[in-house]
Formats: sequence, C-alpha cells, structure tokens
Amino acid sequence: MAYAITQNCCNDASCVSVCPVNCIHPTPDEPGFATAEMLYIDPRACIDCGACADACPVDAITPVDLLSGPDTVYTELTRQYFAENPADNEWGAPRFPPPVPAELRVAVVGTGPAACYTADSLLRLGAEVSMIERQPVPGGLLRFGVAPDHPSTKQLGDTFAGLFQHPRLRLHLNVEVGADISHADLAAHHHAVVYATGAAVDKPLGVPGEDLTGVLSATAFVAWYSAHPEAPAGDVDLSAERAVIIGNGNVALDVARILLSDPDDLARTDIADHALEALRNSKIREVVLLGRRGPEHAAFTRPEFLALRHLPGVRVVVDGAAVRDADPGSKAAVFAEVDAEEIDWDASPPPGKRIVFRFMAAPIGFEGEGSVEAVALTGGESLPAKLVLRATGYRGRPLAGLPFDERSATVPHVGGRVAELPGTYVVGWIKRGSSGGIGTNRVCAAETVDALLEDAAAGRLLRPGGSRARFGKLVRRRKPESLGGRAALAIDRAERALGSLAGRPRVKFATVQDLVAAGKSRFRS
Repeated sequence: MAYAITQNCCNDASCVSVCPVNCIHPTPDEPGFATAEMLYIDPRACIDCGACADACPVDAITPVDLLSGPDTVYTELTRQYFAENPADNEWGAPRFPPPVPAELRVAVVGTGPAACYTADSLLRLGAEVSMIERQPVPGGLLRFGVAPDHPSTKQLGDTFAGLFQHPRLRLHLNVEVGADISHADLAAHHHAVVYATGAAVDKPLGVPGEDLTGVLSATAFVAWYSAHPEAPAGDVDLSAERAVIIGNGNVALDVARILLSDPDDLARTDIADHALEALRNSKIREVVLLGRRGPEHAAFTRPEFLALRHLPGVRVVVDGAAVRDADPGSKAAVFAEVDAEEIDWDASPPPGKRIVFRFMAAPIGFEGEGSVEAVALTGGESLPAKLVLRATGYRGRPLAGLPFDERSATVPHVGGRVAELPGTYVVGWIKRGSSGGIGTNRVCAAETVDALLEDAAAGRLLRPGGSRARFGKLVRRRKPESLGGRAALAIDRAERALGSLAGRPRVKFATVQDLVAAGKSRFRS
C-alpha cells in the first residue's frame, strides 16, 4: 500500500530526506523543485515504510487506501505527474556542509519560515544565533500569512516554536532593525548577518481611483483576519453583496474562501476575533476573481483550487467564453468540472454563495465618490462592487544600510551573499522575490548557509568586537519594551489558554500593547 501527498503539502522536503528508497519527487536537487506545486510519491517504488508520513510537518501524507472524499483526486494527480516526469529513483551524490569555525555568532533578522530554516541549520552546526523580529511575537508568514482554515500548515509553526527556546539562540522581539538598532550594531556583535525580512508590501496597480475607500490590498486583508498588530480591527467593510479580487493566485483563493466560509467553521480556527465578528455579519454572497489573461495562465496551484471547489455551500463558476477558447491541455483543464455561465453583471448575485472566475478582464480604474462603487474594465465595462482587493503579488522593501533593486524588489546578491557587504546575507523572499511556498525556503536557506560557511572557512566574515551579552544589553537599552524567548513562550501559552476556553486552537492578541503585556506577564505569575 503506497502513500500519497495531499493538498496540505508545503514542499518542506522533510519527507524526501527520510525516504529510504528516494521515491519522493521532485527532490531539492531536481530542476522542477523550485516551481513544483507540491511533491509526489512514486507508487511503483514506495515500500510503505511510513517514514515520510512521520516526518511530514503538516500531516499531508496518507496511505492511498485511506484517501477519501476530495482527497481521492491526489491518486490521479500522482499518476499524471510520474507519467509526465518519469523518475529513476537513483541516489545522487552525498552532500556535506563546509566546516564550521570554533566560534560563530550569526544574527538573523526575521522569524518567519526562511529565518527559522536558516537558524535551525546554523544551530545544528554549533553556531550561536540571535534572531531579531520587528513584531512582539515570532512567526512571520506562518502567523500572519497562512489562512486560519489551514491548521495543518500552521503546525509547522509548532516545530519552529521549539527552535526559539534553543539554549544557543537569543530571541529579540519588538525590535526593528533600521530604527531601534542598525546594521552596524549587528555587524559589531556578530560574525555574520542574515536578512530574512520577506516581501511584505503589495504591488499597486497604478490605475485611477486606487486610493478610494474600499480598495484594499490582499496583504492588508490577510493581516486583518490574521490579527496582525498593524492591521486596524475595523478596516474592512463587508456590507455589500459582491466583492471583487484582482488576481487569481493562491492568496486570492485564500481571501475568497475566507470571505464565503461558514463563520461557525472559522470559529474553530485562530482567526482574529474582530474578523470573525465582521464575517458573521457579512452580506457578501459573491466573490469575483479577475484575471487579465486566460484561464491557462491562472496563478493558483491545483491543490488550492481543488480545496476551493469543496467549500461547503459555495458554488464555483467560471466565465464560459474564456474556458471555451482556452487550450484544453493547459491549466484551464481544472475548470472542466466547473459550471460555465454567461453572467449578467448588472443584476444582483443569485441566491446562495458563489465564487466566479472571470478571465480576460483587466482593471483600468476604480469608480466612485470617496469610496469605490465599481471596477472599470477594458472594453468600457463597469463591474459594480463596494469591496475590491488587490491580490497581484508582493514586493520586498528597502532595508537600511543594504543595497536594493527596485525592479525586482530584492536585495542584490550572489548565492545569498549581499553585494559589496562582506558577512551579510539574504534568504527567502527578500532574496529571490515572492516566489515559492513555505517549504521552498528550506532549500533557499541551505544555499545561503553554505555560502556563509564557505566565507567563514576562507576568513571572509566580520570580526565583531562585541559579545552576544553586550548585544543583549544594547537591545534592552535601545528598546526597553523588547521581549525575549521566555516572553514568546508566555504569549503562546496565554493565547492557547484563551483558545481552550473558546474551543479554539488559540485566541490571538491583536495589538502590540496586548502582546507586550502577555509577554511580560510571566514576571507576575
């Protein structure tokens, strides 16, 4: 009985490293890994040992015979993958990391997945690590970017939570590099500095009316329902029947799903309390996802689309004309079992809830007086809507003291080494742009750590004059409200305790003040 990987796959590749017969593909050493939607287990080679299922951090691996309901489709997806990508399952050459110097202190800026994979690799090699996070709580994308109805993906955060309590790691929360401390401060106390700051800024469309009330970025909406401290609780108006999302990638699908999910189902997740209350009172019944090109160019991954199709009480509809004209061998094939309709956009949405994929529809502006009333599309059409969300991708933002490429919105680098700044490195989306899922950061981190170790062996790292203890004193002097690893543990315990009272995994603190208070509460307990 072979195993299969299902929708929750995060491309972490932990399963690849424990498979005794190398039957999970694409591996990190294969060209398709960086762009793969998910990983697949070759049923011809699988020996049913279960090692992959035990290693999977998000519970995405299940015996084929136990697949049921919507998950049965992954048996066919696996068959299709290996029909198109035959694998010989031969082992590649072994890979050994460069030697580690006797003393190595590294500062990692950020606490998201890329930062955590980097810190974990360094700690396993014996280094000391300082992690600096702008927010009062660690987690980055896992806390503030993963949809609340994806609890299995969030389990990866539990793995990283143990990392923050490692005896050779010091956590500095509520500290902003470039404001509270500088790059020079980091360099003066560490042999190397790794930036894992992600890509937290959305890409504006640059069309008229984009500043109207009711036109928001998907970034802001995700932050709103994820209890991000910088997202105002009352920032989203759900009083109209229709919402329009510009874009059709996985973030757009997340947003559409949350807008139309049953609030009683969301009440069993860690969604922000203010978002849950707003969704209970929401009038939205129709979400339209606009794509400027045809369905063959849709940006979502098949697993996320399949999950959307099985959302209880929600119909998924597609613009019929666009599907008829699409290449049947392309991604448009996923719409084969979806209702294709010609829709009267001037009429109110029909009874019930639905998600509509509309292609070949590029927005050229937003109409309204003070607040948005419609989206202006090419061809002179106007699509009525009072909530519009831009889900057109993310950009990194410049970091104080580092070079920045405005076109790619990344820090220029070679294999993770920042140009003209010895001992300085990047990892994650600030390194490669907003591409790849959570697990892709593991391979990205390995490349950066290898570059760092090669530079250490060649004597090219920084020569810090200050110690880790002095750095801690500097941080506390500059930012008295900074928090550490014990505070992170206190916040986690407090949120879980509140969650247990409400029948939820956790109830998140949604403001800086509440997070800091919860972190410091350990002194009063």
